[in-house]
Amino acid sequence: IIFLRKLAPGGSTHSFGIHVARMAGMPPSLIERANEILTQLEEIHVNDTPSGEKNHPDSITSKQKLEQSVRKLAAPQMQLSIFDAHSETFAEIRKMLSEMDINRLTPVEALMKLNEIKELLK
Repeated sequence: IIFLRKLAPGGSTHSFGIHVARMAGMPPSLIERANEILTQLEEIHVNDTPSGEKNHPDSITSKQKLEQSVRKLAAPQMQLSIFDAHSETFAEIRKMLSEMDINRLTPVEALMKLNEIKELLK
């Protein structure tokens, strides 16, 4: 066996997560959003590095800045609720779920309850 790549300890300058997600069949809108965030993070990374200083990926400040940047960039695109949290339907579903002991349901009963919830959402 001939290995074309060598693994070494430490960080990497490249990430292939988006490419792997594309190959895994993730939705195109998700891939596009990931590319947007990556581009913005790369711009932030380049702009935040003082001239002549290498931004070491293992430094604590670099990690903290990256985490803050990711939170800021991803926040507006967070998943939305499938229904209004203050609606009567939501209240009914919440009550149904809170009264249900899921540990005592058979798989068939669980599917029937799920179907009830589905009907409420129609």
